[in-house]
Amino acid sequence: MSVNGHPSASPDPPARSSLLEPAPGERWRLLRSRIWTGVCVACAGIVLLPLFSILLYVITRGVSGLSTSFFTHLPVPVGEPGGGMGNAVVGSVIIIGLASAIGLPIGILAGVYLSEVGRRGRLANAIRFMADVLSGLPSITIGVFVYALMVVTMHRFSALAGGVALSIVMIPTITRTTEELLRLVPGHLREASLALGVPAWRTTVFVVLRTAAPGIATGVMLAVARISGETAPLLFTAFNNRFWSFAIDRPMASMPVQILTYATSPYKEWQDQAWTGAMVLVVLILFLNLAARVIAARSMGAAR
Repeated sequence: MSVNGHPSASPDPPARSSLLEPAPGERWRLLRSRIWTGVCVACAGIVLLPLFSILLYVITRGVSGLSTSFFTHLPVPVGEPGGGMGNAVVGSVIIIGLASAIGLPIGILAGVYLSEVGRRGRLANAIRFMADVLSGLPSITIGVFVYALMVVTMHRFSALAGGVALSIVMIPTITRTTEELLRLVPGHLREASLALGVPAWRTTVFVVLRTAAPGIATGVMLAVARISGETAPLLFTAFNNRFWSFAIDRPMASMPVQILTYATSPYKEWQDQAWTGAMVLVVLILFLNLAARVIAARSMGAAR
């Protein structure tokens, strides 16, 4: 149709009655968004459900046996009241301390080498590959290796062998964590330090490592939490001891081994103490992981 010989303009699309009315297809998009948000929340709940179930069950079974004597007294024979796991608590602290004294310097220095010195060399690639393989190696294999290396040579089990086994477990985690965190340090900090005439090694120690220290501390705490519950390596190395023991060249009790011994026994008193020991161990590992998260969050906030 034309008016006065001029073609008429095409009709405008019908306008929405209100600006608040959803655009075409908007309701379907909102529905899909809500559906997938609900799916993600449900999956997150499924992931958290086993953790909270285990934590609640262990606390329910073990809180009744929690007392001061549990941390200060030695185990008692079956049938006698009282007793505790004081020797295992002290032994775990000593063995983890030995593992940290051995594993932390090696892991941190290896991470520094991979990030600041070797970087893309063949040796660096070989170290990364070995660290990745070692991190996936079953801990019982490490225990058997240290047994053949140290226990057979020394002709006895020892806390030192247990510390070496646990240090091998924690070295890959610390190495890779240190490397990745040192790479996150801005390059201009290194350049500014070197431009002022500071030697490279002092730049690495006092600038790069100090900047990445909170993140490295997080990796260290996660590694300590990892080895705190390891049982298999200690069965082949530190073994066990029912008495107080502070000599690192002798067998020594530890929480994981003591819990295993009590849990597999037919005596109810020992089984109850095993639940209490499991609760203490789970709460300790949970605390270490939460502390690592808090340190990481604060370090990220300070970096911003």
